[in-house]
Amino acid sequence: MSTQSPTRPELAAIVRKVTLRLIPILLLMYILAFLDRANLGFAKAAWQADTGISDAAYALGAGIFFLGYAVFEVPSNLIMRKVGAKIWLARIMVSWGIVSALMMFATNEWIFYILRVLLGITEAGFFPGVILFLTYWIPLKFRARVNGLFYFGAPLAFIFGGPLSGMLLDLDGKVGLHGWQLMFLVTGILTVIIGIVAFFYLDNGPKDAKWLSEGERSTLLAALEAEDSAKENHSPRGALRALANPVVLYFAAIYLTIQMSVYGVTFYLPTQIATIVGKPVGLEVGLLTAVPWTFALIITFVLSRLADSTGQRRLIATCALAAAGVGIVLSAVIQDPLIALAALSVGAAGFISVQPVFWTLPTSFLLGAAAASGIALINSLGSLGGFLAPVLKNWADATFGDNAGLIILAAIALVGAGLIALSKVVSPTVRETDGVGLATTTTTGQR
Repeated sequence: MSTQSPTRPELAAIVRKVTLRLIPILLLMYILAFLDRANLGFAKAAWQADTGISDAAYALGAGIFFLGYAVFEVPSNLIMRKVGAKIWLARIMVSWGIVSALMMFATNEWIFYILRVLLGITEAGFFPGVILFLTYWIPLKFRARVNGLFYFGAPLAFIFGGPLSGMLLDLDGKVGLHGWQLMFLVTGILTVIIGIVAFFYLDNGPKDAKWLSEGERSTLLAALEAEDSAKENHSPRGALRALANPVVLYFAAIYLTIQMSVYGVTFYLPTQIATIVGKPVGLEVGLLTAVPWTFALIITFVLSRLADSTGQRRLIATCALAAAGVGIVLSAVIQDPLIALAALSVGAAGFISVQPVFWTLPTSFLLGAAAASGIALINSLGSLGGFLAPVLKNWADATFGDNAGLIILAAIALVGAGLIALSKVVSPTVRETDGVGLATTTTTGQR
């Protein structure tokens, strides 16, 4: 390994090369993961009309996915750390793609529930696996912006996937299948194909990357090792201790509020836009759903880079999640279609852009097995928001009237923003490397 300290431009050039290599395939994988979840929202009206499944059953099935997902997150990440990312991420994609395609047979409540649980189990570990995988490649100094590029998957899933799903729904009966059946089948097959490609394309870490020169590998590994050394005194020791660590649990509580705002809107966004514009869910509504996600993509790009360049990660994450709460509540109470769509765009931009910045906070002090289990636990407990949000929204709407659910979810997002702002109190002080192996003392929460 080289003994010379790399310069910032030198390391930045290597990170750019790594980003160009990894992000396209990881982004495509995440697009399919998010589209798989969002498809349920697109299929909702037509699928319920064909099967007679109630709103309550839909809400339960939408959320029950996250129970199996949450239970298997930590074991999945620990297995990935042992067997390597390329095998495990590929396995996750292929298995969830098969189950996703089988959703075309969800013609009654019990089949729907069973497939949703299986889908959660098979997809468990994908997202925290990628977050952990990126810590093997990207120094903290550059991580928010790279995380941000990965998070483009959610907006892109709607920008391109929304019209695709709408188009497939419009093909109802054209090929002997209902439109919603065709939608689940096509996206499931695409997921299996990309999972196979990922196995042959990904490398487990910089040491395996033949597309990096020896000097580039040494420089990148030196920066990452310096960062790991800075975490030594602050990370929990071992996987089990991370699971009971109060700081990890605090970040899990924050992520729960974020995910409740995400999935409380995502599962209902197509039908909400259809209501706003007075049109049925189809290609036209699919195109309109691209508007909030295009805005979210732009804001995520800007804020993730601003977070890295200024170091004010906590402040930026706080403002983004607060904006999400305000946007969600305004979209619920404003009657004008254009203003409501604009408010929904602000909400979507807030809850998407907060996430890549948020993940720099726990990953800045978690190390080794603690990182594998801690990241998975945060995502696992946070993802329970995907179970709670639709159930809470459905209950609130039934109890207090339309839009009550969205208002409650908006309030939860504002609580999350407050928790991020207060994370300075609980976050450990670590020495953050400046990206070239030099350490500076800083507070994780302030970054």
